[in-house]
Amino acid sequence: MKMNVFSPILVIVIINLLAGCQQDQLFFEHKNIFSANAAMAGSRINDGIPALFVQYESKGNNVFVECIVTGVTFREKDQSNKQVGKMIVWVDGKKSKEVSTAAFIIKDLASGNHKLKLEVVDLHNKPYGLSKEFMVNIPKN
Repeated sequence: MKMNVFSPILVIVIINLLAGCQQDQLFFEHKNIFSANAAMAGSRINDGIPALFVQYESKGNNVFVECIVTGVTFREKDQSNKQVGKMIVWVDGKKSKEVSTAAFIIKDLASGNHKLKLEVVDLHNKPYGLSKEFMVNIPKN
């Protein structure tokens, strides 16, 4: 009986591919990505139309937030054609803080479920119409 040299290599490649897919699945279980319309996300970024994309991860009683905001800058001295703004963070319907960075941490949340809202506004708190709401669960220690 003749043994094919490629069979063991093929088995190893398939096992590695399956293991890699499981690692990606675990990564995406802990991170959530929101977009207003995922099908149009690429075209909206290229068109220059303002858009807000949010990714977050909770660790302990903190939530790490990363945003991609197109069409709006958080730098007041930016000389580009973008609109200048900031982000208001709401926790359970109450204003928590204002941030002027695309990545930030919401600290010291109590255990349980929390409704978070991120709203992009101009420097005078006039909304740009960009906001995202999502739920996070902070486990009991």
